[in-house]
Amino acid sequence: MPCAVEEQVVTDRLLRSWLRCRRRAWLDRHGDPSQRLWSAHRTLQLDDQQRCFVGLLGKIPGQGEAACAAGDAAVVGLRLVEQVPGGLRLEGHPPLLVRTAGSSRWGSHAYQPALARQGRRLTREHRLMLTLWGRLLAGFQGAPVSHGLVVAGHGRHQEREQLPLTAALNRQLDDALPRLAAELASAQPPPLVNDRRKCVLCSWRGACDREAAAEGHLSEVSGIGGKRRELLIELGLQRLSDLAGAEPEQLADALEVHGEQHREIAAQLVAQARVQQQGTPVRLEASPALADLERAPGLLLYDIESDPDARDDFLHGFLRIKRQADGSWPTTTEGSQYLPVLGLHEHGEARLWQRLRLLLDRHPGWPLLHYGETESVSLCRLAQRQGEAEREVQALRGRMIDLHKRVRRHWLMPVSSYGLKAVASWLGFRWGQKGVDGARCLLWWRQWRGDGSDAGRGSRHNLLRILRYNRDDCRATWAVATWLLTQDPAVAALPAPTGGALNPAGSEISSDFSGDGSPDGSPTSSRSAPSA
Repeated sequence: MPCAVEEQVVTDRLLRSWLRCRRRAWLDRHGDPSQRLWSAHRTLQLDDQQRCFVGLLGKIPGQGEAACAAGDAAVVGLRLVEQVPGGLRLEGHPPLLVRTAGSSRWGSHAYQPALARQGRRLTREHRLMLTLWGRLLAGFQGAPVSHGLVVAGHGRHQEREQLPLTAALNRQLDDALPRLAAELASAQPPPLVNDRRKCVLCSWRGACDREAAAEGHLSEVSGIGGKRRELLIELGLQRLSDLAGAEPEQLADALEVHGEQHREIAAQLVAQARVQQQGTPVRLEASPALADLERAPGLLLYDIESDPDARDDFLHGFLRIKRQADGSWPTTTEGSQYLPVLGLHEHGEARLWQRLRLLLDRHPGWPLLHYGETESVSLCRLAQRQGEAEREVQALRGRMIDLHKRVRRHWLMPVSSYGLKAVASWLGFRWGQKGVDGARCLLWWRQWRGDGSDAGRGSRHNLLRILRYNRDDCRATWAVATWLLTQDPAVAALPAPTGGALNPAGSEISSDFSGDGSPDGSPTSSRSAPSA
């Protein structure tokens, strides 16, 4: 049922959701709370905001309107409300107000709203949120607000920017608010977004994923984003089943008017839709996907955990796989040694590279299998920054095998994404810790690392959770590699892996869990902290 007039309250949180996804705002207001999934992204944003504001202020801010009247340098905890014509009530909770020169109802000072920016640039969301807070604050303090403060980072690298709250921004806000209110009053949610790649960040992703799969939403087809979906819908291809039934040549001709790149990918899109509809993988190349392993004595599975905002690769995890006595590769990772290397700021990058180089040198000629380009790019750039000769960097690059590229080159898989989680899960692999992803792993890292000192360290359990997750990512990588090997008996005659064999061996850290040791190569005990 549409909302009654008295329920027409638009908050800054609803506006933020609406600017990210119109459907998300409606679900925030009307959705079943039991279908909402916890997401680490919001907690990470609040953690980043806290760090930014601490770096900005250096002391505890005041609380509420009394602090404003007292002229405190910074104030938190204000709830700003304004009734606007048409029965709409606006409500805002700015995370921080900062004192500025001026005159207000409290005397010879005024305030401006502050926002902690995530990412490298200001977005429309940042601008309109500051504009809303500025408008509500102007009415509350009885003085105009001409600028909002944007803060990013902390310490010596903190950035501060004064954003003018212009007439153009206010017009954009005036346009957005009635549209938001009208959609919130609707009995039905807005449709699923065209490009659902960012849905992984949303707490409603589970409900939307189920609806997308049920209706055969084109975004479920790997390779289709928002723009390409619009082009296909214009051609009458509304669902995955429609695309699977299309003639590749006819589709290529129809898409050619929009650019040669669309023509070239038409046959691939049809083939991908058919594979997903039928649920059976299709081989693209007859040559072996992992011919590189035919003569390798062993290999290292490699996975990095990173803080992308800080450009910090804080964990390099390796899983050591040796050939069996009969020359075949094992189908499971049972008994394989896990070698984690932590990258701590206080130790420096030179020490990190020294220890990684030691580990790699102890396994000469062993390929490094990883999933996606992150590991190859990060490790080679680290070697270059540490002054390694170009021939050494090229040799290192030659040891690295990107399984993601090999899968895409040789196979069409019945998955909506070719990410590690989607492919390994389809093959039967299960992570030992349910609901864990890179964002939660990063949250655990920040909680464990604390202020960077030994005294400031958080719970050791968070560190162990990170290591278990990274080890499972390595095991998932081996699940994909093992499947590729079973398709190429000429490379390695392996029995087909069972679903159970692909599961991680328990969630507890066992005797195969050890660090790479100190820089002299001496191993740590199985229960000790990883090599740092």
